[in-house]
Amino acid sequence: MPAIPPAAHDPLPLLRLVLAGRRRAARDALLRDGDSDPALQARAVAVPAAAIDRTLAWLARPGRHLLGCDDPRYPPLLRQAPDPPLALFVDGDPDALWRPAVAVVGSRGASAAGRDNARLFAQALCRAGLAVASGLAAGIDAAAHEAALAVPDGLTVAVLGTGPDVPYPRRHAGLRERIAATGAVVSEHPPGTPPRAHQFPCRNRIIAGLSLGTLVVEAAVRSGALITARLAAEAGREVFALPGSIHHPLARGCHRLIREGAQLVEQPAEVLAGIAPLAGRLAASLAPEPGPSGGLGQAPPGLPAASGAIAPDHDRLWDALGHDPTPMDALVERTGLTTAAVSSMLLAMELDGRVVVEHGRYTRRSTGGGAVA
Repeated sequence: MPAIPPAAHDPLPLLRLVLAGRRRAARDALLRDGDSDPALQARAVAVPAAAIDRTLAWLARPGRHLLGCDDPRYPPLLRQAPDPPLALFVDGDPDALWRPAVAVVGSRGASAAGRDNARLFAQALCRAGLAVASGLAAGIDAAAHEAALAVPDGLTVAVLGTGPDVPYPRRHAGLRERIAATGAVVSEHPPGTPPRAHQFPCRNRIIAGLSLGTLVVEAAVRSGALITARLAAEAGREVFALPGSIHHPLARGCHRLIREGAQLVEQPAEVLAGIAPLAGRLAASLAPEPGPSGGLGQAPPGLPAASGAIAPDHDRLWDALGHDPTPMDALVERTGLTTAAVSSMLLAMELDGRVVVEHGRYTRRSTGGGAVA
């Protein structure tokens, strides 16, 4: 399966900037082709060798990656969000971060019904070809991750408020490993970073930024899930909320979101319909205009370089589909496009009623028509 190629540059300068701590200044420096103030450079040079060695040892293991915000593999939806991270530590497949995703979030102390709803929506979203993003927390997050893993070819992304190797809560260590094996575990914090309260709201902005929309299943009036929803709205993404009993304290946060303009949803199909306008533009958003340096703005190989290339790629994918159920990896191989490009176009075709997906296999919907317009 073709994959987005790894970055060619040496990771050590980026790693020094990450470990130096001033991430916003360092991110701005990277986007100015490395031009940074002397104080930042001095801090980066002063990073203890032991910290660098520990992180390099973690990165040396298979499936471990460090994606700077100037890396072509860095997820474009996150780059377009307010305050994107300087870099992401990824345990798993970086291509998973390009899959169109919906965040499923909610209370750590979720009710049994809330966990059931999280599972129902997460599985339906995965069957529709979407990834499910969440934060590996107890309650709704864990239920959503587990449900996505139970779907054949289902994909889930866990964003941690700790280092990528530090599950929180600890009892989710096995869940973290399973997500890394088939999807991706992501953090802006270096390996070994313990849980600290201020890191989790920052984690929530990454969940929101990676996703086309955020679904809040259950939440108190003051909760991290509402922070994620607010950050999603600020990033121009859709926000959805499940209603509940007026007597249930974990329904009050959802009711507040609905009063403030979130879409009330009762069925997964309503989430799919709600993200359709954004999903329809996703292929174009994955092909930004080239940046002045020729690096940051370039789409990875296999993605259309400009909007004019999108229609031929849709036609190529349509020809590759045929009328027999076909898994995504076969479509990637047939078209020569990346997993990210194929998945975004499949989602747009499905929402447009041209493609049916069942058990991770895609088929043309019989309409009597010919090529894609």
